[in-house]
Amino acid sequence: MLLFIFIIFTVGCSKNAPQSSNTDKSNFDTVLKSAKGTTVNFYGWGGDERTNKWIDTKLAKYVKDNYDITLKRVPMDIDQILNKMLGEKQAGSKKGSIDLVWINGENFYTAKKNDLLYGPFVDYLPNYKKYVNTNSNDVKYDFGYEIKGYEAPYGKAQFVLINDSAVTSETPKNTKELMEFAKKYKGKVTYPAPPDFTGSAFVRNVVYDIVGYDKLMSAGNDKEKIREAVKPAMDYLKELKPYLWKEGKTYPANIAQLDNMFADNESVMTMSYNPNSVGGMIASGRFKATSRSFVFDKGTIGNTHFIAIPSNASNKDGALAVINAILSAEMQASKYDPANWGDLPVLDYEKLEKNEKDLFDKVPLGKGVIPQSELLKKRLPEMPADTIPIIEEIWQSEVLGSAPKK
Repeated sequence: MLLFIFIIFTVGCSKNAPQSSNTDKSNFDTVLKSAKGTTVNFYGWGGDERTNKWIDTKLAKYVKDNYDITLKRVPMDIDQILNKMLGEKQAGSKKGSIDLVWINGENFYTAKKNDLLYGPFVDYLPNYKKYVNTNSNDVKYDFGYEIKGYEAPYGKAQFVLINDSAVTSETPKNTKELMEFAKKYKGKVTYPAPPDFTGSAFVRNVVYDIVGYDKLMSAGNDKEKIREAVKPAMDYLKELKPYLWKEGKTYPANIAQLDNMFADNESVMTMSYNPNSVGGMIASGRFKATSRSFVFDKGTIGNTHFIAIPSNASNKDGALAVINAILSAEMQASKYDPANWGDLPVLDYEKLEKNEKDLFDKVPLGKGVIPQSELLKKRLPEMPADTIPIIEEIWQSEVLGSAPKK
């Protein structure tokens, strides 16, 4: 706890942040001049070692070399970040300790509703205007919420399933084939229990494959209408239970546990919301070289993760400079490399110059990875953020709490 307090105190009291935010933001050269020599405090989830390393080494080096900005990453769960932002606002702090925040969906909606975010700001960013398809729904909406320039895209994700071709030659292309797959390899198929992020995504993909996105959306956010709409998918998951690991009486607590089960041959399938993760797992020796990712014929859910600037950020100019750096071809290509992170880029490939396209074309995605050009053809929109906890609650009451059908 003392260490935590010390971190918050030191980043909150940075002497390098500018004392004024009156810079002409429409002139980015002026923004960069104001940001030079400052420190930017970047708050966000710190639970992935490769992600942290990319921020600390690749991104931090880029902004130091190009903008003379010191980037300080502060790992913290988003609920704690929101509480900190709200607490500083309620305390009347005009110079908050957070300059940049990694944020998504329901949390973005909460922050925006409570006037905790600065914006709209994306049109100030040269790289946003140069490289991003601003008409794309992946950029205009965050889990169904309209962004209106208060967030900038950071990277993309898309759900994939993973098997080992040397163990199971099949790659189920829909939920019907997945049922037969589970029957054939009885006791060696499972998924993490929602609300684990990846397990929840698996359940939503089952809903999409059986029910369809449009039918689900027609239910709005009425819990009983959603329950009625997703009933065929929940019935399917109940039918699947007796063929699962431990007959569905229990589930892996998280995706890390399922990955370990797959690596130890206890499970013949795992899954990920990072479609390039299998390449990194193979390269690190965690998964066998014959592992591969696959998706359903109807597609799988993809989303975009974002970064925002608090309304009371001390260093808005520095934050804008860092976001512009993140949206550079060089940084997006670096982040795309599975050896660094494996995060899907948010730039429009057709807007890139030839030498910039080469940066992405030369990225060694590794074994078992679906090429981005193929993957994006199978990309489905995420559900609205307020629908997801309802789906998870329905799963917990109707699937987790039900006896397996014999």
